[in-house]
Amino acid sequence: MALRIRVFVDEQGVNAEEELDDLDRESVQIVGLDDTGVIATCRVRDLGEGTWKLERMAVERRVRCNGVGGRLLAGAEREARERGSSEMVLHAQRRAEPFYAAHGYVPEGETFLEAEIEHVRMRKDLGG
Repeated sequence: MALRIRVFVDEQGVNAEEELDDLDRESVQIVGLDDTGVIATCRVRDLGEGTWKLERMAVERRVRCNGVGGRLLAGAEREARERGSSEMVLHAQRRAEPFYAAHGYVPEGETFLEAEIEHVRMRKDLGG
C-alpha cells in the first residue's frame, strides 16, 4: 500500500480515498521485492467467465525501465492463468499504453477518464 500511495497519490495526484478501495480484499496481490523491500506491486481479480483484471500496477521510481514492470506483469499473468484465466483486461493510463502493447495487450474502445487520468481498456489472450 505504501508504494501505491507514493506512485498514485503523491506522484500522480490521485485521491487517496479513490486509490484505497474495497476491491483489495477480493484481489490477489502480486509484489516484487529486492533487498530494500517492495519495489513493484499490482493486483489481479477474477471478473468471471475466464477473465481477470489487472489493476493498481505500480513500480518504484528508482527501478523503472529496468524490466521490473515486465517481470511483475508476467507474474500477474501466470497467477491468473493458474487460477483459470484465459484473458486479462486492464485500464492502462495512456502514457503506459506502449508498455502494455509491447507485452501483447491490445487497446479496445475510446479513451476515458479514471481518477482524472486518461485511460484506455486493453485486453490480452492468455490461452487456455
